[in-house]
Amino acid sequence: MKREGKSYNGYQKKSAKKISFRKKQNNLRKNEDGKIRLNKFISNSGICSRREADQFIEAGVITVNGIGITEMGYRILPTDIVKFNNQKIKTDTLRYFLLNKPKNYSGRIESGTQTSSVMSLISSACKERIYPIDKLNKSETGLLLFTNDTELAKKIGDKRQNIKSIYQITLDKNLSQIDLEKIREGIFINSKLNTFDSISYIQNKDKNQLGIEHTKGGTKYVKMIFDTLNYRITKLDRVFIGGLTKKNLPRKYFRELTKEEINILRRL
Repeated sequence: MKREGKSYNGYQKKSAKKISFRKKQNNLRKNEDGKIRLNKFISNSGICSRREADQFIEAGVITVNGIGITEMGYRILPTDIVKFNNQKIKTDTLRYFLLNKPKNYSGRIESGTQTSSVMSLISSACKERIYPIDKLNKSETGLLLFTNDTELAKKIGDKRQNIKSIYQITLDKNLSQIDLEKIREGIFINSKLNTFDSISYIQNKDKNQLGIEHTKGGTKYVKMIFDTLNYRITKLDRVFIGGLTKKNLPRKYFRELTKEEINILRRL
């Protein structure tokens, strides 16, 4: 009985410590509610990346409510006044939109020609200024991501990132079976092996229509491989990018990403 009592009492004491620790953690979370890391706040403003923000903080050019901050991991409230070189930093709510780009719209942010810019298609999405993460040129169509989250934009736009994209393309002539196998095995360009994750003819279509899945580079990478074999892409449609599809998104329309979709992109 004594052993049972000791065991029971010891277990109770151990449990009490766990509860106490949880309470402390909960209290910490409550105290930090509504706060954001200073480097993230600066990065969200579009001035620089989070890493560069750390460098500015360390250099002592950032102030919060008039006080110089050099502490890494410092957290602020939305009501705090943050300045960079004595200039107030303004930050917008982070926005994320997906556009199904139609043909004949320039991928440039500011189009100086008669061709309309993709920015005109997304202008009514939100009050914040958002930008495309990458580019589809005038003749290319399909999925295009827009955001004012500079950190995420740099991450997705980084060529070293393996982000899955699926394209449906049309060539100026039928792709021979021999060349299809060459691409599958890999094409050497500038002493470097280049290929796709997968490539195949589109079922019940002519042999100049292909489906491509890859995680390297963007549309330039796709064109480069076919140019090497003397094929020209006449149509290119991006139907999938980073877990996002064109489902229920007609051409020329856009939609806001869900929290779940944003989290998926951040985990890429």
